[in-house]
Amino acid sequence: MGIATDIILLIVVAFGCGLLLQRLGQPLILGYIAAGIILGPHTGGITVSNIHDIERLAEIGVALLLFALGLEFSVKDLKPVKRVALIGTPIQIILTIGLGLAVGHLTGWSWRDSLWLGACMSLSSTMVILKTLMNHGWLGTLSSKVMIGMLIVQDLAVVPLIIILPQLNNPSVGLPVLGFAVLKAAVFIVGMLLLGTRLLPLLMGHIAKLGSRELFLLAIAAIGLGVGYVTHLVGLSFAFGAFVAGMVLSESDYGHQALSDIVPLRDLFGLLFFASVGMLLDPVFLKDHLPEVVVLVLAVSIGKGAIFAILAKVFGYGNVIPLAVGLGLFQVGEFSFVLATVGVQTDSIDHDLFSLILTTAILTMILTPLVSSQTARIYSLRKRLFRHEPLETLNIPETGLRQHAVIVGGGRVGSRIAGVLRGFGLPLVVVELDHRRVESARTDGIPIVYGDATHEIVLEATEIGTARVMVVTTPDLVTTRTVVTNARRQNGELNVIARASEPAFLPILKGIGVKSVVLPEVEASLEMTRKALLHFAVPVTEIQNRTESLRQDLFAPFFDEGHDYKTLMQLRSAEHQFDLRWVLLPEDSPLVKRSIGSAGIRRKAGASVVGVIRNEDLITNPDAEFAFEANDLVAIIGTEEACRAFQAMACTRHHAEEAAGQIA
Repeated sequence: MGIATDIILLIVVAFGCGLLLQRLGQPLILGYIAAGIILGPHTGGITVSNIHDIERLAEIGVALLLFALGLEFSVKDLKPVKRVALIGTPIQIILTIGLGLAVGHLTGWSWRDSLWLGACMSLSSTMVILKTLMNHGWLGTLSSKVMIGMLIVQDLAVVPLIIILPQLNNPSVGLPVLGFAVLKAAVFIVGMLLLGTRLLPLLMGHIAKLGSRELFLLAIAAIGLGVGYVTHLVGLSFAFGAFVAGMVLSESDYGHQALSDIVPLRDLFGLLFFASVGMLLDPVFLKDHLPEVVVLVLAVSIGKGAIFAILAKVFGYGNVIPLAVGLGLFQVGEFSFVLATVGVQTDSIDHDLFSLILTTAILTMILTPLVSSQTARIYSLRKRLFRHEPLETLNIPETGLRQHAVIVGGGRVGSRIAGVLRGFGLPLVVVELDHRRVESARTDGIPIVYGDATHEIVLEATEIGTARVMVVTTPDLVTTRTVVTNARRQNGELNVIARASEPAFLPILKGIGVKSVVLPEVEASLEMTRKALLHFAVPVTEIQNRTESLRQDLFAPFFDEGHDYKTLMQLRSAEHQFDLRWVLLPEDSPLVKRSIGSAGIRRKAGASVVGVIRNEDLITNPDAEFAFEANDLVAIIGTEEACRAFQAMACTRHHAEEAAGQIA
């Protein structure tokens, strides 16, 4: 089967490795790389036969990833980072090349080898970074925009580097070629902006009107890959063209649908890219050159990461952004493979240096998801060690916070809670670790602290000692237990409301001082039960009684046999004795056209009318002159006997005559 067999093997092995690493709490891309190592030519056993073909397919994965990135990010999103991208990135490339020259000089390499090493080191991995940002949920944050802006400029810089480095001995030839490449890039970008913004939306509009989902997907793939191929034909990056096509299409009305349709295709071909990276790793070479590889990996990780972090700081980005950029962009990227290959083909570098660059790139790619995921922890640790440096807090009132609510987690649940509390004008602060949610809260004016709520220093920034209540929205028991324990250590009187995923967690939460627990799955099941029973001949009050009884039976073990539990049982007993009932008045009811006072409802039945729903409008507390109409839904309160007496008064005339005849 050839290439088909290779793809099947890669997908099956990648699935197994990805599943294992996911269970271990590691990123999926490490599983894909592991699959490539297992099936690569350097490890023995089952080996992919057409590695070169897999690498070609992997190029499609890179193009689709950048096409999807272009669909998700518009030109407006990159405007806030244009200075650091357009000015900072060339500075970063020059500084990293200088770092490569220094490392090469210390290890005794020639200046030419050192220069090629620095040039390859200067490029970061767009593919790895984007996948890492997606896995962490950081796409759309300011730090991710800084990284993406710098990566785009790096990808553009590949073309001049490929032209300049081989022509170092003959600059008179290299400079005209470089100028022509710059001119081609400028013409392409202008052409896409002028023609693409007009033609592509029209084309997608025509395809959408045809109503074929398959044709729509095919059109998206054709645009992304087709434009990329055109850029390849004119001597520019295939992936860069796909990215520009995505950005142009994102400005149309079909950008969101295009993105949702292309994601599965992107992820499948992305798997092939990471697997192809793993295939390039030669364990024998790594073993034979381990000291050199370790030195180079450390030099790249520390030196290059520091360059990115310092540049982010110099260009005015504070708080966690320099750390996130440094820990994200330290790796050697996939375009370094291309650059190093050109070096071998032009006899500028030998195969040993090529293998060293390749091994360093793969190892730093593997380290990226692991290192980048530590951003929040390192940031919190830095704040713990340097307490004079305040945590990142936004929209906190100058007067501080007292008797406020602390909401741990600013996701869908936490943001809705914050919105309701703000509507009542109540003081609150949100603790959030996701950069995108922090920026969203900043825009909405919600007081927020960036950090991990499991750390005491982060809770201190929320002024937890004077808080009235804390709401923990995460369903993770370990996180909740740590947060609650640390919070109650600072405020023993704090009222805590927690979220749990399993009823079995109730005793544990009770043991650490949680006052109230919400089980979302239970609440959803009860609400769906209510709605289902409404379609049967079950009285509304009976539905309410039954579902409330189920809830109380579930939460009864959460309370002691003391005051709380007794109060709950008393309320439950009172509910059965004194209840709100809804009664529908049929068209021939004796109460139709009669007022509440003339019918003598309170005197004859002992019940009180507290509301009426008429034509979907709720009338509350109607007076004695209020007259009933057919199909009114009447709300009454009273004892069980009083409610039955009112139902008898409201029965149809036909039933009333039958009852009178039987009495006679």
